[in-house]
Amino acid sequence: MKRSKNAIQLGPSILAVLVSIAAAHLLPAAALGDSNFPAQAAANSELERLDRATRAFREIMDAPDQGIPRDLIDRSVCVLVIPSMKKGGFIIGGRYGKGVVSCRKSQGAGPWGPPAMVTLEGGSFGLQIGAAAVDVVMLVMNPSGIDRLLEDKFTLGGDVSAAAGPVGRSASAETDAQMNAKILTYSRSQGVFAGLELKGAVLKQDRDGNHNLYGREVEAREVLLNGNLETPAAARPFVDELAKVSPTLSKKPL
Repeated sequence: MKRSKNAIQLGPSILAVLVSIAAAHLLPAAALGDSNFPAQAAANSELERLDRATRAFREIMDAPDQGIPRDLIDRSVCVLVIPSMKKGGFIIGGRYGKGVVSCRKSQGAGPWGPPAMVTLEGGSFGLQIGAAAVDVVMLVMNPSGIDRLLEDKFTLGGDVSAAAGPVGRSASAETDAQMNAKILTYSRSQGVFAGLELKGAVLKQDRDGNHNLYGREVEAREVLLNGNLETPAAARPFVDELAKVSPTLSKKPL
């Protein structure tokens, strides 16, 4: 079948228009000369992390019978959430995830303060979890545990005592190990929520994450201990969720 002369002429023109539209919508802003693109992309990454952490914590606490005991939340001085922690290819037998932690101001006695970004890697999660993504929640139960969060990194079960936390409406079933632990750990995988022993896992400050969130270099001490920084708008839902669940420290820390 013979093509018309007009079809031959219009083809390249239509193609040029389509290419232009695709370039405008699909090319990264950096390629178009937007020098703010890397910073914006990093900020969006932290926003997504905070949003996922907020949703994971809310869903866990909304579980009718198998959530974290409210009286333990009320006694905690810091709450740390690592959403969707996955197997890390470069960590043999371990996992890697990015999360967020917020502490009550005034050494655990005040309202929830601005959050700091952290990473968690390694540790044994048990065969039942397999390759599934895991949401991890940690409760810091003693003001001295805040000091560990100020370090560049520390090992759970080594540098600081940690134990799988009790599950249910009440913490009355706590064991001696749980009563003496500075950090209680929990996990949720494929809808199953349980206490989680994370012996050997390493918690680190995420300096890049903090820089992306606050727009400058900040140390964990400035964020978690001093509590003088204003909570960024992106982190407000996370802090508000903590305040809704546990407005004040109502019991003496363990």
